[in-house]
Amino acid sequence: MDERPRTSGSPDPGTPPRTAGGRPYADGPGTAGTPRPTERPRPTEHQRLADRLRTLRSGLRVYGLIAAMWMRSTMTYRASFAMTALGNLAATSFDFVVILLMFTHVDSLAGYSLPEIALLYGAAGTAFGLADLAMGSMDRLGRRVRDGTLDTLLVRPAPVLAQVAADRFALRRLGRITQGLLVLGYALLTLDIAWTPLKAAMVPMMLLSGAAIFASVFVAGAAFQFVAQDAAEVQNSFTYGGNTLLQYPPTVFAKDLVRGVTFVVPLAFVNWLPALYVLGQPYPLDLPHWLAFTPPLVAALCCALAGAAWRAGLRTYRSTGS
Repeated sequence: MDERPRTSGSPDPGTPPRTAGGRPYADGPGTAGTPRPTERPRPTEHQRLADRLRTLRSGLRVYGLIAAMWMRSTMTYRASFAMTALGNLAATSFDFVVILLMFTHVDSLAGYSLPEIALLYGAAGTAFGLADLAMGSMDRLGRRVRDGTLDTLLVRPAPVLAQVAADRFALRRLGRITQGLLVLGYALLTLDIAWTPLKAAMVPMMLLSGAAIFASVFVAGAAFQFVAQDAAEVQNSFTYGGNTLLQYPPTVFAKDLVRGVTFVVPLAFVNWLPALYVLGQPYPLDLPHWLAFTPPLVAALCCALAGAAWRAGLRTYRSTGS
């Protein structure tokens, strides 16, 4: 029986054609069918940036909604809110009262007068108050990790960081900001400073950049709690402890400590370096004067590192199973 020879491109009639999604595709050129399925193209840098911006907008929207909910809850009892805010203002004022008591016995502290220390105190207190108002709930993350309530945030279609930061948004923390602004105003009115546009712009820049640096420390501390699970006090040592440290001039402390808060945890960029530029005081560690203009860059770098630490910590989270 005469058989027609098969060519290398013709399929075996007894073998079903290979398919992709139920449809035949071609083995080679000249054969009927659909093309082979190709891999999904990787997103471009522009697409990644657009995704990050969408995530940021979503996070800010969720944060605003949760914070507004807690503010409505707080303002339901306005007398209670007023008393707690005044109590917060009074409690935070005791730190400055201690400084006032010291100056009843001395004329200067490590070469700084009372108004100069008031500038350091007010700048650090206001910057920390802004960060504490926005991100002060981050120290509760360890408790959520331990009892498994973080799982309820993971299943919601919203960024987890925004939900944790806005949880129990406390308007009473406005008392700390008010107290810091009052001391800062006293310092600016009392000091005899040769103001220039650059020095005037340094004050709001110092407050905003300092708040961003403190906020990044809050986020990085919360990321550490994914591993430690009970490290709220460790986080507080860098946030609340750092605020107390910055209320005094750097000449009070040992040089190793000043190096640590300059090059390791860059808290010196919150108020020391920009405020010393405004006051005309010498910089610690003989640092160059142009560093006074770098707090926005340092704040941006700290936020980027804190965001990376948060994402890494969130990936390591394992539910309690409860």
